[in-house]
Amino acid sequence: MGCPRGKASPNAHTKLRLFADSAGYCQNPSCLERLFVDTGEKNIHIAEMAHVFSASDDGPRGDTQLTAEQRGSYENLILLCANCHTTIDKAEEDYSDELILEWKYNHTLKIANLFGVTTCESRRDARNMIEPIFQENSAIFDAYGPMGEARFNPESDIPELWLIKVRSHILPNNRKILAILDANREYMSSDEVSVLEIYRQHVDDFESKHIGEYYVGGVQFPAKLSKILEN
Repeated sequence: MGCPRGKASPNAHTKLRLFADSAGYCQNPSCLERLFVDTGEKNIHIAEMAHVFSASDDGPRGDTQLTAEQRGSYENLILLCANCHTTIDKAEEDYSDELILEWKYNHTLKIANLFGVTTCESRRDARNMIEPIFQENSAIFDAYGPMGEARFNPESDIPELWLIKVRSHILPNNRKILAILDANREYMSSDEVSVLEIYRQHVDDFESKHIGEYYVGGVQFPAKLSKILEN
């Protein structure tokens, strides 16, 4: 997601906000391409931060009145796949700033539909929605995670595969879990809500480590989350 544009380049916090909003998918509502693609051997990174108003005065949808800081701000950026980024810049007459900002605004609703996020009819139904996502994350952690036996083998490819799986599966899955739990907070006890908020901080910190290009520790995964909404 590089953007070497000086002050018009987004900072680490902005990158995290964009990724969180995208949930790992292109923000063009007619595309929704995965931005981190697992090929089996490596992770292909196709996410690009596109400027709504160009980073330069003479670029696509340029606005000479904007400062460099404004051009690199969260409000002036959208996360797209490489194809959509190229398209909106090469055919700028067809992609106005209003349209692109509408994409960004509506993307949250699209992601909710894509994830199947709904308010469930019961606590059990809500648990059933998140159970398979928990299972997938757990299986990935057990097979590739940093606490496995591979950490003692300097020749193992498992640590590299772990980083691939984090971006292509675990980070988007974390956002799915948050969205489902937020939509069904009415079924949670006060203790479970507290666990959810700890998990939210964990998700933010985990993304900062793998996407935001900085890491200074962070909140650990709350073990109680694995039992949330169980009867």
